[in-house]
This record gives sequence, structure tokens and C-alpha cells, in this order.
Amino acid sequence: MGKIIAVANQKGGVGKTTTCINLCAALKKRNRRVLLADCDPQGNSTSGMGVSKDRLPNIYDLLIRGTALSECVAETPYGDVLPANRELSGATVELVDMESREFVLKTALLPAREQYDYILIDCPPSLELLTVNALAAADSVLIPVQCEYYALEGITDLMQTIKLTKRALNQQLMVQGIVLTMYDSRTNFSDQVAAEVEKFFGNSVYKTRIPRAVRIAESPSHGMPVIKYDRMSRGSRAYLHLADEFLKREE
Repeated sequence: MGKIIAVANQKGGVGKTTTCINLCAALKKRNRRVLLADCDPQGNSTSGMGVSKDRLPNIYDLLIRGTALSECVAETPYGDVLPANRELSGATVELVDMESREFVLKTALLPAREQYDYILIDCPPSLELLTVNALAAADSVLIPVQCEYYALEGITDLMQTIKLTKRALNQQLMVQGIVLTMYDSRTNFSDQVAAEVEKFFGNSVYKTRIPRAVRIAESPSHGMPVIKYDRMSRGSRAYLHLADEFLKREE
């Protein structure tokens, strides 16, 4: 049975979507069956995987209209995608009046557990009903943390959210791990932030650090993960190492 992993951080700009896209592609390259569910109305994971945001049906149709999962999934060379666009922002309002509103995504993704090894959910950078749905559906949470000032502030808020979700909606929810992103080896500050995060979270922190790299920043504009855009780049190698470390912990 496939594992559902929510990639989340309530703080924006931490490399959440970039990590979701590139970990998905790296796991696919390691011959795992992977689905990326884009739950962010910005749809950046969708376009970053080379899928048009106008592609229909999408995750909104899955959640609100009850369209079959198989009809909503777009296939790509880097893994399958449940696409999203701005239409999804209306789902938060529409979900409010639905029965068992916190578990709509969990129910919708049930068939995916039989078809995929890993389902990665790209969460919105805020605590809203879509994020709550993602945490209620997930087996674990992968948390990208940027090596910058205020990094721990955002992660502390998310840990509180995970704690509340675990108590009220999903007792099995675990922290998959913490990924340090935007790491700059040329600065002492990145090392200081990394040391601080590791001090608080110990072995939950992945040893692989994702560098601040031009190729990682460029690849989404070309509609492809960095491991396809420039497979020999530092960013590409980092995400492949992350996938290997992820699989070693998992399998």
C-alpha cells in the first residue's frame, strides 16, 4: 500500500514546492511509482512538472465534483500529477458545508494507495482547510526549512499544527523528516541555522542539504525538475541524494 506524505510548511518561500517536484522526479528515477498531488491553488507544482494549469479535470474536480481519480491524473516523465489552478482556491469555501470536510482528500486518494508507492501532497503555505485535508490524509509530513533567519519560527508553528491535527483528526500522523533548503556553504550563517535545527530535531533532519543554486531556480520556468533540466548540476545531485536517503529510511 502506498504512503501519503504531505510536504508542508506554513511559512512561504522555503522551497516546499521545489522539494515536492524534485523529490517526486528523483523517486521516479529510482523506479518508484509516484503521484504528486498539487493542493496549492497557485499550481506551481503543476507547471513545474510540465503540466498545463488549464488541464481538466484537475484536483478541484476530484474534491468538489467527485470526478474519478484516474480521470484527473496527468502522466509525465517525472511522475504522475494531480494538477491544480486558481479554481482550487474556491474549494476552501465549498468544502466548509460538506460532510466530513476534513477527510475529503483522504477519501479521494484511497485508490491512489493501490497504484503508487508514494503520494506527495504539495500543501498551501498557510493553515486552511486544504492543508488540514492534506494532514488528515497523510501518513507523515516532510518539512522543508530554509537556512535563513526566522527558520525555526515557521517550523515551531507547523509542529503545533501537526500536534493538533494528530490529536483531533489523524492519530497516525508522523514527522517524516526535515529537509534543509537554500543552504549556502559559503556562509557561516547557513551552518548556524542548520546546527540550530539539528539541535532541536536531531535525527529527524536529513543529512542531505539542498543548496541555493541557479539551476534549481531556473528549472520551473522550463516546466521540468532540475534533475531533467541539468542532471549534472549541484541541485540535481542533491535531490537524487535526498531521494536515496529518503528510500534508505523508508525501505
